[in-house]
Amino acid sequence: MADDIPRVFADAIAADPTRPLLTWYDDATGERTELSGATLANWVAKTANLLVDDVAAGPGSAAGVLLPPHWQTAAVLLGCWSAGLTVAGEPGPVDVLFAAADRVAEADAWSAGERYALALAPFALPLREVPAGFADYVVEVRVHGDHFAPYPGGGAELVARAAHRAEELGLAPGDRVLVDAARHPEPVDWLLAPLSVGASVVLCGNLDPTRVESRLTSEKVTRSLA
Repeated sequence: MADDIPRVFADAIAADPTRPLLTWYDDATGERTELSGATLANWVAKTANLLVDDVAAGPGSAAGVLLPPHWQTAAVLLGCWSAGLTVAGEPGPVDVLFAAADRVAEADAWSAGERYALALAPFALPLREVPAGFADYVVEVRVHGDHFAPYPGGGAELVARAAHRAEELGLAPGDRVLVDAARHPEPVDWLLAPLSVGASVVLCGNLDPTRVESRLTSEKVTRSLA
């Protein structure tokens, strides 16, 4: 198995970049967003290019990520790891900070060179009002290139943890995994563990329990973490 996160991601989409890789549901808004491997890779490349070109970040740099499980969070995290950044787990000095619009107040605990806010809105709509001291991630990231050559060797410890969690959660190659975001908020569970075995993800925020059974059928789910 690959020993760095960019390789894990590349391997997960190599067989068929057009197949659904990450499907996002928000049962509070009715949103459903489906991303193929190729589409997610495009967002990841744009994010990595933003980090290198606009933030001047790279291997040795650190990012703070104040984001819930979401498809845009996947793009941010994988973009950070592709550009060689580490993702800090605790508040402190970082080179760049990504925060959901409803969590920008927490940014005061972080010392960051650049700050990006995310609306996490359907259709990747921009923020209606950009918080002071922040740039709008979806506006800034769209102008960047669609291709990025990842820095190798990053995140070996996370890859090992993801493989272990995949085994604990009973994930197998080719699975389509439904994930309750509230029950599995850690990226190792909802993102990296499935990717490590080549599984695709149906990630559900604000999951309505009455919709689980029909969703298992409609999304052809083979493993449920709800």
